[in-house]
Amino acid sequence: MRMHKDISKLLLLSIGVLLSILLIIIIVFNITQTNQEVKAKKIVGYYAAWSSHSGFSPEKIDAEKLTHINYAFANIGSDLKITLGFPDVDEKNIKQLNSLKKINPELKILISVGGWSWSESFSDAAPTEESRSIFSDSCVDFIVKYQLDGIDIDWEYPVGGGLPTNITRNEDKQNFTLLMKKLREKLDARGKIDGKDYILTFAGATDISYLNNIEVKKLSHYVDYVNVMSYDIHGPMDQYTDFNSPLFINNDVSPQDKWSVDAGIYAWLKEGLQKNKIIVGIPFYGHLYEDVPDINHGLYQPFSRLNQISYADLIEYYINTPGYKHYFHTKSKVPWLFNGTTFISFDGEKSIKIKANYVNEKGLGGAMIWELGQDYNNKLLNTIYDGLNE
Repeated sequence: MRMHKDISKLLLLSIGVLLSILLIIIIVFNITQTNQEVKAKKIVGYYAAWSSHSGFSPEKIDAEKLTHINYAFANIGSDLKITLGFPDVDEKNIKQLNSLKKINPELKILISVGGWSWSESFSDAAPTEESRSIFSDSCVDFIVKYQLDGIDIDWEYPVGGGLPTNITRNEDKQNFTLLMKKLREKLDARGKIDGKDYILTFAGATDISYLNNIEVKKLSHYVDYVNVMSYDIHGPMDQYTDFNSPLFINNDVSPQDKWSVDAGIYAWLKEGLQKNKIIVGIPFYGHLYEDVPDINHGLYQPFSRLNQISYADLIEYYINTPGYKHYFHTKSKVPWLFNGTTFISFDGEKSIKIKANYVNEKGLGGAMIWELGQDYNNKLLNTIYDGLNE
């Protein structure tokens, strides 16, 4: 009988030990999974070629805070092949960008093609099997020559929009998909030779008209992720002052249409893009409106001129300048400055921290920056990095 009780006690003790071990394993597994999810968050920074002209050379980038750098921009020649956009500085810049891998061996460097100024020829590169192959082969040759990790297509915009000189076709909607498919095939074929997984991405807008002009679900099969340009939601196209990159739509009475980062992200998800492939764009610049009436702290008022302004210049000349009052919209989660005649919409450390939290809460793929040269002592980059790693 005593032996029976001893065996029972031993059995209960063993079960208790096993349950404790199991609990520890579960806790460790969850911590590991959480760490993997954090590490999986991408921080994609665009580095503009012209930044080196203003003294922000590539070696000044904090490479440890980034997972990817997109070098902007390559152009498209009349032969439908990509070419250096700024030949006087490009090769030096690319070499210096590649050298950042000594600091961060996991860092990926991509060439971004097109942009606002150089999207004229995408429509001519996309319509036929031959034109798509010429363009795609040139992209592969380019990244092999410069030892890059992939291609970012910044077509602004298929079917319509962008500069009035852009060539556009109604068939751009389908041809864009075919172009990305061809790029994927060519990159994969070269990747087998090089023993490397080459990256393919594109930059896209948040508005519904843009999404109606591309095939999101089909494109999602070919791209690693999409850099959603969730900024310039309001700006030069408007008649009234408003927020550059409001996180949420507010209930204010406004004379113009409302949109937001969140509304744009929801639209991408609704069209079929996976959450982990959505990289939320964060601007390191603001919009400065002039000749604004002193009504409603300058918000939703007419203006005469608008200019972009970097966060670095905001810090140096405006944010702490007497006469400028700082406001923060509790619904849209973004700040602005106003001095009675000049209205400035921008993103600061507080709003960017909120956006980083938004990326985490929604389970999105990460954050994208336009652009790295506009920061001030890495204040905004540090905010994104810290926010995504909380």
